[in-house]
Amino acid sequence: MNPSSPTVFIVFLRFGPNRAQAGQWMAGHKQWIQDGMADGSFLMAGSLEDAQGGLVVAAGTDAAAIHARVAQDPFVLHGVVTADIHAVAPSVMSQGLSELLASSGGAA
Repeated sequence: MNPSSPTVFIVFLRFGPNRAQAGQWMAGHKQWIQDGMADGSFLMAGSLEDAQGGLVVAAGTDAAAIHARVAQDPFVLHGVVTADIHAVAPSVMSQGLSELLASSGGAA
């Protein structure tokens, strides 16, 4: 990765073996998302099409921190979803995205 580029993390949260328990852990999962949005670590979160799970886009953090944070999601802790984290170093960005990443602490 280009060390001068901000790192963006794409986190796929795909339903796992305990999907049926989603309702039990939903409040904690929603709070986990809200906490990430509130502190600027998460730029967006949403559902994947066809009810396959969800996605989180994060920035302003490093790989170890995002892995630790994702491990704290109640859905991950209880096997409702499995997390697949991808680090991306954008080489070309729109001005709006560049400004958003800079405001999240993700720009160099």
